[in-house]
Amino acid sequence: MHIQAFGTLNYIVVFLYLTVILGIGVYFSRRQKSADDYFKAGGRIPGWAAGISVFATTLSSITFMSIPAKAYTGDWTFLAGQYVAIAVLPFVFWFYIPFFRKLNLTSVYEYLELRFDVKMRLFASFSFMIFHIGRIAIITYLTALALIPFIEINPLTIVFVISILCIIYTFLGGIEGVIWTDVIQGIMLSFAGVLVFVMICFNVDGGVVEVFNMSADADKFFPMDKFSWSWTDSTVPVVMIGFFFASLQQFTASQDVVQRYIVTKNLEETKKSLVMNAKLVAVVPVFFFAVGSALFAYYSQQPDLLPDNFNTGGILPFYIISQMPAGIAGLIIAAIFAASQSSISSSLNSISACFTSDVYCKINKQASSVQQLQIGRYVTVGAGLLSITASSYLVLANESEIWNTFNSLLGLLGGPMTGLFMLGIFFRKATAKSAMLGVIVSVISVLFVKEYTHLNFFFYGVIGCISVVIVGVIVSFFDKVNELNVDSSLTISTK
Repeated sequence: MHIQAFGTLNYIVVFLYLTVILGIGVYFSRRQKSADDYFKAGGRIPGWAAGISVFATTLSSITFMSIPAKAYTGDWTFLAGQYVAIAVLPFVFWFYIPFFRKLNLTSVYEYLELRFDVKMRLFASFSFMIFHIGRIAIITYLTALALIPFIEINPLTIVFVISILCIIYTFLGGIEGVIWTDVIQGIMLSFAGVLVFVMICFNVDGGVVEVFNMSADADKFFPMDKFSWSWTDSTVPVVMIGFFFASLQQFTASQDVVQRYIVTKNLEETKKSLVMNAKLVAVVPVFFFAVGSALFAYYSQQPDLLPDNFNTGGILPFYIISQMPAGIAGLIIAAIFAASQSSISSSLNSISACFTSDVYCKINKQASSVQQLQIGRYVTVGAGLLSITASSYLVLANESEIWNTFNSLLGLLGGPMTGLFMLGIFFRKATAKSAMLGVIVSVISVLFVKEYTHLNFFFYGVIGCISVVIVGVIVSFFDKVNELNVDSSLTISTK
């Protein structure tokens, strides 16, 4: 089947979106006078905006497109994980947010040096930076890969447009510019999900009722066999456990999210940000799954509209380009760009914060706030260029199956970091030696199960986190370092 040209009006809509985003970076550039402004926004961000920013940061363009594709070809099993992510928030709300607000750190990994030693700080910081440079490259590459069959733009051009614009407005506006662009991008993502669902339902004979009837008849919501336990398949219990630990990692040990805890003026505003994020997570993902069900109903009724041997991973952009009116299609494609850029810009600023605080300020202990600002901007550009290089390589090499492999690394890198913070905050007896042995055992354990077992990748983060805590606690009983030497402000445990 011939796909209609993207069209001038759609290009104009996308161009206007990109111009607005760049304008926000330029606007907030005048406020960037110090490192505190660049990395903490001077505490000027309202809680609701920080909450939308967290939501937009954790929802990439790949999520935007892959959730409908999963619901189209499979079922709604992964939606259970979204609600488990909400269940993590009260734990974060009561323990971690007050703790991090009290410490008021630029890099969250500075805590690991204060609590343990510099080795743990550098391990966590470099793990975060390496992971997020790769994450930026993967998100950019897969966004370009998803769009090239439907719009007449060279994939390398898509990579450069997405990346260069992110570098510019992050370089200029710092975390404040990033957050306010996230607000626009988060609203666009949410609006796009609702709009696409409504428009598809209008094109399905029988409307929304028929969409859900057809999905129910095909057992595409929560099939009973998906409620069974499995060590290898992504069933509901496995997804819930995996999402719990993945969310715990994001909200307690990942700089890009934890950094949002210190951009508001007080603790109450920070807590409001978590409430806003919870509301969005409770509602918006449902529409993305519903979009997949609506697409299933639409193309079941009109199968001749799908090309032969069509790759269903691109079902959403295919529908947008082939069936949506000019202008609306451009708006939805702009939302896909927005989903990509919100994740990328947050990663760039967080990488910059980590390098400046954890590396540069360790080398140059007398660095002024203005010098830290300058280094932060240089690192933003450097990290962006590295990611562009990696994305371009992936495009030219036509790599495949890389997203699943990269996701599995989250358990290898994210699990130990989550365990480190948990060990330090909740176990007063834990020492630097016990933490290091815990990390070593954790990494070896995850590598072993990844290489020699068929264990589902959702368990990697669980193993990584729990190994650090268990080994750390056991070893601490044999370590002669006196826990009374631990600063009471660095732990919430009294024992």
